Amino acid sequence: MAAEAHSQIEAETPAGTIAVPAPTAWPMVLAFGLSLVFAGLATSAAVSVLGAVAAVGGAVGWLRAVLPREAQEEVATEPQPRPAVTLRREVVHFHVLHETRRAWLPVEIYPISAGIKGGLAGGAVMAIIASLYGIVSGTGIWYPINLLAAGFYPAGVMQTTAQIARFQASAFAIAFVIHGLGSLLVGLLYGALLPIFPRRPVLLAGFTVPLLWTALLHSFIGLINPVLNERVDWLWFVVSQIGFGLVAGLIVIRQERIRTWQGAPFAIRAGIEAPGLEDEAGEEEKR
Repeated sequence: MAAEAHSQIEAETPAGTIAVPAPTAWPMVLAFGLSLVFAGLATSAAVSVLGAVAAVGGAVGWLRAVLPREAQEEVATEPQPRPAVTLRREVVHFHVLHETRRAWLPVEIYPISAGIKGGLAGGAVMAIIASLYGIVSGTGIWYPINLLAAGFYPAGVMQTTAQIARFQASAFAIAFVIHGLGSLLVGLLYGALLPIFPRRPVLLAGFTVPLLWTALLHSFIGLINPVLNERVDWLWFVVSQIGFGLVAGLIVIRQERIRTWQGAPFAIRAGIEAPGLEDEAGEEEKR
């Protein structure tokens, strides 16, 4: 029966046209109705009832569009393009191993070690600036270190200046872990961002990112560490952030970049032996 209906449709189709299924919006109505049905489970029963009505209407309309005979419309056919003709006697291979026609930027990136080195160096400079603040302010070298760890202690343990200024091994360990992990993560972020913004990387790493990061911390640091939020000197905090950014950025941009593998064939990127691809690339270089 289907073959007979198809042949009948072809016979009725005028020359130079082709019969295609007619567009219909009923499937979208059905999908919208089902979405309202489930949305009503979280809102109200009236929404589900409305969705059920829309879903039933969409299903009925969709069935009427395809049964008992599928609705179709005639579309004019386009002439077939002329076959491509070439005078070349052999096939020219397009090698993308060493030359990329369309690339995803950046083409070159820094290795992971660059971000780690930059993060560690920047973290050391930031710790030195924070310790210098403790000496200049007269609160002591352990004061900024204990402020970083104060949020992990219950209320009353680190409230007075004397409590925060004295050395505490547990506070030093907590601050060391927080500062070290944060420095490594930001260093890795620098290693990923700087190749994307090749112009003025020192400006981006030394000033733009530290200022944005300081503004972000200023908005929610009170929820994480109320003691730090009450006692932090934001001027020195910004200076330490800029010092971190300058040193980390300079360390990262001085590392040698490596080319990405985006131009290599999939077989080489997947680690599959592909001697044919490598040989062809070598022959192309000799030419």
